[in-house]
Parts: sequence; structure tokens; C-alpha cells
Amino acid sequence: MPDSPRDMGWFKSTYSAPASDACVECRITADRGVGVRDSKNPGAGTLWVGSAAWSGFVAGLEAR
Repeated sequence: MPDSPRDMGWFKSTYSAPASDACVECRITADRGVGVRDSKNPGAGTLWVGSAAWSGFVAGLEAR
């Protein structure tokens, strides 16, 4: 269950195949920033980054 009003839970890119588990999942929260984990092994850990760092990362991808 989401832990804040802005938390929509874990999600994969819309470019990912629906049945694929070979993806990265993300979770955006108001208090912790953005979580990133391996969809094949979600219990292995989560990398949390701040919102500003995530925005910079996404902007870099979009510029490619």
C-alpha cells in the first residue's frame, strides 16, 4: 500500500513488456525520493535517490 498521497507504488516503464520481469522498477514518494530496484529480485534492495538527482537523470536520458 502506498505510504504517502504522492506514492503510487512500484511501476515499470510503459516501454516494458507486460509479462517481462527483466526490468527496473521505480517508486516515487514525497518523503524518500525515488526508489529503483530490479524487478527480477525486488527483495535484493532498493537504491533511493533524491528528486533533484532523479530529474537530472531523466533529463539526461531524454536528451539522448
